This record gives sequence, C-alpha cells and structure tokens, in this order.
Amino acid sequence: MQSLNVQRLRITFSKTGATRFIGHLDVARTWERALNRAKLPVSYSQGFNRRPKVQFATATSLGMTSQCELVDVWLTERVEVSAAHAQIAARMAPGLGIVAVEEVPLGGPALQMLIRASTYTAVIAPDLLPYETLAERVAAVNSAEQLIRERTSKGKAKNYDLRPLILSLTIAPTPTGEALLTMELVLTPFPNRAA
Repeated sequence: MQSLNVQRLRITFSKTGATRFIGHLDVARTWERALNRAKLPVSYSQGFNRRPKVQFATATSLGMTSQCELVDVWLTERVEVSAAHAQIAARMAPGLGIVAVEEVPLGGPALQMLIRASTYTAVIAPDLLPYETLAERVAAVNSAEQLIRERTSKGKAKNYDLRPLILSLTIAPTPTGEALLTMELVLTPFPNRAA
C-alpha cells in the first residue's frame, strides 16, 4: 500500500569541516539515519528495498564545503516546522548543520528544476598563481563573447560554448595576500552547443 504524503519540508543545511571529505551517497545515508533517529513520519518508497522519500537539489563535490545545500523530505503526517527543525538538528551528524526548515507545496516542482545556479568561492594562494596574473585571466573571461571548448562523449568530440554557463566571475585580494575568486555558475549542463 502506497504511503500518503501530507507534508513536504525543504531543509537548507551546511556541510563544513571534515564532512567536505564525505561523498554525496554517504551524506544521503547520513540524512536517512538522522531522519530515522529524529522519529519524523517520513514517507517511504514501496518495494523490497524501501527508501525514505528525500530529494537533494545537487550533490556537493568531494572536498568542498557548503553553506546552502537543499533537501526536500516528504512526511506522512503533519509536523510543526519548528519542531521538525529542532528534532533533526538534535540528531544530525557533526559537520552537517540545519540552517532553515520551511514547508513547501506537496505538488511543487522537483527541487532540481528550481535550482538554476550556484555560487562558489575559492581562495588561491599567491605562490600558486600571482594575483595580477589571475586578475588578467578573470578579465579575459569576463570580456570574452565565447569560450569554445571541446568535450568527448561516447567517443565523439563536440564543441560547446562555456561562456553562457558563467553568470559572474570576480576576484578580490584578501588581507593575507591570497586571491578570493567568486564564481556564479549555471547548473544546466552545456545549454548552447557550438558548431
């Protein structure tokens, strides 16, 4: 018998410290255990290998920290949002922090369809690349109309324009002499193919 979903919670969480070395599948398993320990009425799939009904917006790359990861969780009974927040936060593994919990419409679009871009920051040491050189390269990318690259898929080489995937690219010096590179990048892969 199929579970009846009555509530959908969208949880914003952070991934910091040593958890940057945990892959996405392990993060997903950690969420399953935390939701189970929190004793929330989570909806489960049917069949032999039942799984909780959760949906992540994106997978954080291994080695990266994040302040704004998103996961949707479906429940079979209504729960106060503040109570759900407290219950999950108390059972979450170290390094995964609950930033916010909100209720969203049950029939709303998939979380992956709502996320258009992500912002990344990288701190670049001066011995890796001098600030002036990096600033010149950032300026060149920002002024370029096209950035044609080649990608091989199934043994065939295809060209694509990388430029539409870069919404913004900025660089700033830090007080300690490093460069702070901030990138806002489109998550839709290769929207424009070049000839």
